[in-house]
Amino acid sequence: MIITDTHTHLYSEAFQEDRNDMIERALSLGVTRFFIPAIDASYTTSMLQLEKDFPEHVFLMMGLHPTHVNANYAEELQHVEEMLSQRHFYAVGEIGIDLYWDKSTLEIQKKAFKQQIKLAKKYKLPIVIHCREAFEEIFDVLETEKGDNLFGIFHCFTGTLEQAHQAISYNMKLGIGGVVTFKNGKLDQFINQIDLSHIVLETDAPYLSPVPYRGKRNESAYIINVLDKLAELYGLPKEKIAEITTQNSRDVFKI
Repeated sequence: MIITDTHTHLYSEAFQEDRNDMIERALSLGVTRFFIPAIDASYTTSMLQLEKDFPEHVFLMMGLHPTHVNANYAEELQHVEEMLSQRHFYAVGEIGIDLYWDKSTLEIQKKAFKQQIKLAKKYKLPIVIHCREAFEEIFDVLETEKGDNLFGIFHCFTGTLEQAHQAISYNMKLGIGGVVTFKNGKLDQFINQIDLSHIVLETDAPYLSPVPYRGKRNESAYIINVLDKLAELYGLPKEKIAEITTQNSRDVFKI
């Protein structure tokens, strides 16, 4: 059984004391594909080291996280473009709009989002979207950029059934993680109405730990709990869920 974590921040300072052990725990459970989203230029060196340490398992993205879009965002986007021109990445991400922390940066967040979508199209790469309290704003941007050359993953999907269908209409897979195990997460009420061909698994480690680890540090090994929950909701063996979602990740990332 091959399990793919399509979104995990393995370079996070939260793993400073036991990073290799944490990764080995996941590998021992069949979690053998880790897709690593970027945040900003300060993490690039750590990401490249991860790839060097686990070349068969770690696949890197490049992008500027919306909460790190600030006064120097043009300089950060230049770094993204330079990195994309120098070597292969598997996606442009994570990118998008986050209005939870700071609504005052909305306009530059939208500019950064659009600019990075154009970079993804230029390099024929998927995008990985971060959306927090910004579905309407995200969909407005996607509407202007939609087409066969726009595709990717709606990371940490937490919307409604209607919003799920809208995201899928833009050629996005839904990244499903720990929230599906939460009693108040609401995803469990409708996710089995979405065909599995539109679903990929993720942890967003070290954030959003699934039950029974909620409130503690998340890690990629805990994707097993997400897998188990989806198997329960879809009424399918977890091996089948793993097979389908890993194939979906291959379709997106081309590996």
